[in-house]
Amino acid sequence: MNNYNFNLNGKVAVITGGGGVINGVFAKALCIRGAKVALFDIDKTAANRIALELIELGGTAKAYKADVLSKESLTAAYEEVKKDFGTCDILLNGAGVHHPLATTGHEQLTEENMADGRTFFDLDIEKVKWVYNIDFMGTFLPTQVICKDMIGKAGCSVINISSMNAISPTSTVPIYSAAKAGVSNFTAWLSSYFAKVGIRVNALAPGFFVTNLNKNIMYKEDGTLSKRSERIIAGTPMSRFGNPDECVGTLLYLLDPQLSSFVTGAVIPIDGGFSSFCGV
Repeated sequence: MNNYNFNLNGKVAVITGGGGVINGVFAKALCIRGAKVALFDIDKTAANRIALELIELGGTAKAYKADVLSKESLTAAYEEVKKDFGTCDILLNGAGVHHPLATTGHEQLTEENMADGRTFFDLDIEKVKWVYNIDFMGTFLPTQVICKDMIGKAGCSVINISSMNAISPTSTVPIYSAAKAGVSNFTAWLSSYFAKVGIRVNALAPGFFVTNLNKNIMYKEDGTLSKRSERIIAGTPMSRFGNPDECVGTLLYLLDPQLSSFVTGAVIPIDGGFSSFCGV
């Protein structure tokens, strides 16, 4: 390891949900190490904003409109990537969502809150399907569309984004938690299935990071912590939220064949100790 110098020169990376905050951080980390980065997002404007930032840094990146719930959309976008950059070496399945109508209004059901319209029994079925499909099928479908081109290529990896919710479901978010548990299980299955064709499959399981997706429930309007956030901090041994940059080291470790050539099927928590702390 004395001559260690990890780079991704010549590698093509596809990132789904590429217009998001954390995925933008991942894209930058890959781009500055030489990867050609294709940002897939149903909101092409958001992905293009990230792509332009990467280009200004001297990297190679491009945004593509892609719906992770449509095999046809994904196939069309990937065909464009192959024309622009070549076949994929790194697939980062980063697309994910919450929705308030797939979230309960209380941590526990009581007779008193039964009638307020915010119980498990009131969850909106269409929004439940939407959240579950994007969080699980939005990992399954890009993998099915793209990974065939990885077979027989050296140094190929799939990185899925699970969650500490997959380890222990967080109150009020049953659908997101169930979908992320599916992502962790799917990661394990894929790692075995792809092991003989040279594709390693691993996952990151972030804890609590403040993003555009959750900041309205993490903080009050006056900028102070919500009661839920106070409990999260109390249950996190490191006593703070994570910074998206703190996921980068684990991502690069899992991509680097010098460091992790014998690592596949791993789901690594990045949560300040939240998943390992029982609360007492």
